[in-house]
Amino acid sequence: MTEPLTLLSKWIDDAGGMESLDAIAMCLATADIHATPSARIVLLRGIDERGLRFFTSYLSRKGRELAENPRAAAVFHWPHLHRQVRAEGDVAPLADDESDAYFNARPRGHRIAAWASEQSEPLESYVTLEERFEHFDARFEDEAVPRPHSWGGYLLAPVRIEFWQGRPNRMHERTLYTRAATAWSKTLLQP
Repeated sequence: MTEPLTLLSKWIDDAGGMESLDAIAMCLATADIHATPSARIVLLRGIDERGLRFFTSYLSRKGRELAENPRAAAVFHWPHLHRQVRAEGDVAPLADDESDAYFNARPRGHRIAAWASEQSEPLESYVTLEERFEHFDARFEDEAVPRPHSWGGYLLAPVRIEFWQGRPNRMHERTLYTRAATAWSKTLLQP
C-alpha cells in the first residue's frame, strides 16, 4: 500500500479497526453538477493501494451526484485520539464482481433492505417501507438474494490526504500528501 493509505489504515486500527463503526465512519461530501455540496456519514468498507471503498444505491442522492460530478471528499474524525484525516479525489464505481462479493457477505436483512428501499426518494409512511421489505423477503424466500443493479460500490481514489494530529496549545501537526501520477509528495502545514 502507498504511504498515506498505509498511515490511514494504521490510524483506523488505532481507532478500533475495521470492525468498529466509530473507526470507519466517514463524512462523505459530494456535489451535484451545479457544485451544490451535500455531506453524510457512510462507512468505509475497504482500503487498499487504490483507495477507499464504500457502498450505496446508485440512485440515491450521493449516487446521482457522483454520476454528475465524480469527485468527493471524505473526513474521518476520532476525537478521543485527537486525530482527523481528510481525503479528496476521483470516485468511480467498483467492478460488478467486487460489488457482488461485498453484497453477498452482508446479512440477509441488509440485502433485502437494498431491494425494499428506494434510497433518498420520498416515502408515504414507514408502513409502506415495511410492506416492501416483507414483499422482497417473501420473493427471495427460497433463494439467494441477488444484488440489485441499482446498488454497488464506489472507489474514492485520493489525490490529497491530510492527517491532523491535535497537540497542546493548538500547535497541531498537519501533514498533507499529494499524489501526482503514482508518486506521493509530503508537505507539512501550519496549524
